[in-house]
Amino acid sequence: MRNFVVGILFALIALAAGGWWCLKQGYVNFGADQRPSSIEEKFAMAAMDASIDRRASEAKNPVAPTEDNLAAGAKLYLDHCAGCHGVPSNPESEFARSFYPPVPEFFKEAPEMSESQNFYVIQHGIRWTGMPAWKKTLTDAQIWQIATFLGNVEKLPPAARKVFGPQEGAAPAPMAMPMTH
Repeated sequence: MRNFVVGILFALIALAAGGWWCLKQGYVNFGADQRPSSIEEKFAMAAMDASIDRRASEAKNPVAPTEDNLAAGAKLYLDHCAGCHGVPSNPESEFARSFYPPVPEFFKEAPEMSESQNFYVIQHGIRWTGMPAWKKTLTDAQIWQIATFLGNVEKLPPAARKVFGPQEGAAPAPMAMPMTH
């Protein structure tokens, strides 16, 4: 029985050492334009989700989803997030597709995380994804406004939608007639 356990331990150590050697020799392609292996995809996403679940507090969002707060969150989103995560008129962009893992496109599919988890991700970022930590750029109040916006992205009031300009299908604004004398 002792030899069996020693054999299992030796095999596990050999596998770990072999994996480390492969990484150190550059056999794993970390290019963002290369599809990761199914093992990497499964474990990396599971590890990221577990990390967010463990570290994001269950704090109650102090920002109420009022029209003014959602409009303020929309403005912050437009200024800091829309380039990667999309806008109503362009929910899917080539730029967003250049990342791996893929950037969530919030006007195509609303966030699945709670507002406190969104707050954590915005505040701390996600390593190796291109998602920066915004805690040195935005205040906690601003981050909560973006989290509130994301939590309500499917049911935005007119003031928040207006931040993104004319919506598809909306009638164009009438043109002013030049005055002649």
